Amino acid sequence: MVDAVLEDYRTAPIGEREKALFAFIEKMNRESSRLGKEDMEQVKAAGWSEEAIYDAITVCALFNFYNKWIDATGVSDMTAAAYAASGERLATAGYVPPPE
Repeated sequence: MVDAVLEDYRTAPIGEREKALFAFIEKMNRESSRLGKEDMEQVKAAGWSEEAIYDAITVCALFNFYNKWIDATGVSDMTAAAYAASGERLATAGYVPPPE
């Protein structure tokens, strides 16, 4: 399902509620200066609370910031093995460091 959403959320096997949120976030990414009250009302009408929309906006904005910061500073990406190890650690231990 994730691959289908990444390919095109409009045709992915997800609900209309999620598609409405993805459409809002897509507009935020591509033309944020054109977001208006009607855009927010559409997402709310799809069943999202203002808090959930705020969270989606915040996550999207932070990832935009992180991506630009990483690009500008030259921080390199991790290898696939490092991502796998990190995912395993997070799945088993969360964000808490191991005990000393």
